Amino acid sequence: MELDEGWVRELLSALGEDPQRHGLQGTPRRFLRALRTLTRGYPQSLEEVLGGAIFTEPYDQMVVVKDIDFYSLCEHHLLPFFGKVHVAYIPQGRVIGLSKIPRIVELYARRIQLQERLTTQIAETLQAAVTPRGVGVVVEGFHLCLAMRGVEKQNAYMTTSAVLGDFREDRATRMEFLDLLKKAQRR
Repeated sequence: MELDEGWVRELLSALGEDPQRHGLQGTPRRFLRALRTLTRGYPQSLEEVLGGAIFTEPYDQMVVVKDIDFYSLCEHHLLPFFGKVHVAYIPQGRVIGLSKIPRIVELYARRIQLQERLTTQIAETLQAAVTPRGVGVVVEGFHLCLAMRGVEKQNAYMTTSAVLGDFREDRATRMEFLDLLKKAQRR
């Protein structure tokens, strides 16, 4: 099935709307444009996202990038979920360009997702790309499928984590990462 305006008009009609009424005339086009934006992670490749930005560097202390905004669509209801991603890794002779971590988040978030899968994909991708001593990822998400339907809870947030290597095996490393996430962001 091709994404075209016809099926959006059919959907509007099936819902009891008139797709020809003034306010809805441009909706099929706008909806398709929005859907393509929300799922733009599909046509991208990891190689394209990384662009060769892996560098040899002897730095061996924890690197943390926190409060990375993300927006995604849940695979169960196709409703948005969004929030913050926090990523840490301990280099082992190679570092990744700073902007590439949010780009990895975006690559996977802009697909139809589960938060648990998103968390794991980010961690495993960074582990494979840089081969660090360890990776830690925490994702905090607000799910509209939980807020707008079903139990309708507007203050429920979901937190998921994935820890690999030293973050999994060394409690002190994991606690250092979690403590760094608690510290106030300087602006």
